[in-house]
Amino acid sequence: MGSHRRLAPTGFDRGATAAVGLLSVATAVLGAVPAAVAAPHDDTRAEVDRLHTEAERATEAYNKADERTDALREQVDAAQDEIARKQQRINTMRDGLGSLAGAQYRSGGVDPSLVLLLSADPDDYLDRASVLDRITTHQAGELRELRGALRELAQDRAEAARRLGELEKGRKAVAAHKKTVERKLAEARRLLAGLPAGERDAYGRTSRSGRPGLTALDGAAPAASGRAAAAFAAARSALGKPYIWGANGPSGFDCSGLTQWAYAQAGVGLPRTSQEQRYAGRRIPLSEARPGDLVAYRDDASHIGMYAGNGQVIHAPHPGAPVRYDPVGMMPVSSVTRV
Repeated sequence: MGSHRRLAPTGFDRGATAAVGLLSVATAVLGAVPAAVAAPHDDTRAEVDRLHTEAERATEAYNKADERTDALREQVDAAQDEIARKQQRINTMRDGLGSLAGAQYRSGGVDPSLVLLLSADPDDYLDRASVLDRITTHQAGELRELRGALRELAQDRAEAARRLGELEKGRKAVAAHKKTVERKLAEARRLLAGLPAGERDAYGRTSRSGRPGLTALDGAAPAASGRAAAAFAAARSALGKPYIWGANGPSGFDCSGLTQWAYAQAGVGLPRTSQEQRYAGRRIPLSEARPGDLVAYRDDASHIGMYAGNGQVIHAPHPGAPVRYDPVGMMPVSSVTRV
């Protein structure tokens, strides 16, 4: 076999090789600069998204605690009204029994046989004795009824005290969730304020969807029912309204507040939280979704929107983003519910 000798590089070749090498290094460095600059902004946006997600979960927890607190407050008020009515009835019973006891005391100190001997009209005495016996029997029944009423009153008071304790715990839970939401949103606002104005505006337009300016498309399948159509129309009327955590309209909404309000306009009462709303109807596959169906997101259903047709939902995204259309696949879908 013949040997192949490598030719020594000329000066031009050495220069070209060096130039190519320098150009490669320069390209690598210059290419790395935008990434190095953009990385903190990307990290900031990711952190803001995380804070908004956590705030949304805390908001739904706040809504649940607030709803339970409202229900307990109504129960406590009803229990206190019932206790007052029962106390009034017991007071009336006691007054009646006191009158009977007084009459018995006035006449009961004399032996009945002596009263008979002293009576000018024995027949009249026997009549009165019969009446007194009936009164005594009635009094015994009244006493039994009074004892039963007192037991019921004691039970009602114990139950009211228990509910008051739960109500106080609920109030503390609401306050704790509120502080959590406010803290996370304040941190998100601080991070967003640190972004350049253009980055901040872009985040507001494209967060979650990455597709600004979406509008409802023609040709969507009709709603599955009249109430779903009415709820969808209500949700569309809320487009552009601000996200306000803990709000359920009409001037602002959080995610479950929007869907609850929209269905209320259709005469349908939905629970307050997204976790409960996903069970407010029949589960269907996403492929069968029609306008008005509820789309819950994440495994914990901490976000919810309303299907709008053509692969879109109407929802209240997060603070700083108004009610708008976004792609149904903007986050992992956990369930679709037909109300």
